[in-house]
Amino acid sequence: MTMRAVAIYRSASFSPGRHRSNDAAIMDATVNRLLHRGWRIERLGETDVEAGIVPPAELYLNMCQGSNASEALLEIEHRGALMINRPSSVLRCHRHRLVPVLVESGLPFPATVVGPPRTLQHAAGALWGESLWVKRGDVHAQEAADVVRTDRAELAGALAAFGDRGIRQVAIQEHVPGRIVKFYGVGAGQLFHAFFEDGAPLDPASPVHGTLRQLAITAADAVGLGVFGGDAALGDAGGPILIDLNDWPSFAPIRDVAARAIAALAESVATTRSIR
Repeated sequence: MTMRAVAIYRSASFSPGRHRSNDAAIMDATVNRLLHRGWRIERLGETDVEAGIVPPAELYLNMCQGSNASEALLEIEHRGALMINRPSSVLRCHRHRLVPVLVESGLPFPATVVGPPRTLQHAAGALWGESLWVKRGDVHAQEAADVVRTDRAELAGALAAFGDRGIRQVAIQEHVPGRIVKFYGVGAGQLFHAFFEDGAPLDPASPVHGTLRQLAITAADAVGLGVFGGDAALGDAGGPILIDLNDWPSFAPIRDVAARAIAALAESVATTRSIR
């Protein structure tokens, strides 16, 4: 039996800068892997989904990040369609939903308050430290101004700048000292890759790698993601602290390996009807 999949590409508005070509490239690489294995693939964009163009398939490869396309896909998810990633999980990655999920999970995550930018400054009094991060509260960063570091003296101005841009929800987060490590993951550990901001890999044999791997997989499971990425801080003491989690990153440094893993996950999901 020939398997049919629909590959839904992320809108360029949610792929700022170099991510635009990289996001398309990881989907292309995954699609090519499945085509080589005999799948039939139809390619769509977020605007197609928003317009109601979603043909039937055994599996949907979903890179949508916008609310409109994700909400349009919810009906298909609720009918039992197999999706990587499910739109309900993508919507839970929007920060105003993600923060409560991660806090409730009990995972190490910096104290964060979320709300309208013009009314949130008082709530920041509950956060520790002079250095804070202000982040867009819905989708992940679309431009550099969506994630800014500030101190308390400049917080009001930073919040006002978000409000002036029409952003309705922001997150204020404590700054976590430590070296930043980025990670990519597929499934429940079928692929996990972690590296520092300068591109140096985190030693897979190190204890911190194993701790971070478990932290990332647990966080992704709490949100419901099969393909995920994120950031963590490695402080001088204690284990890694999760800073961010996102759905279907570009996997640019390991694109070929990631495409192989995602294609294998797709075949497993289509066979077992389960992401995990």
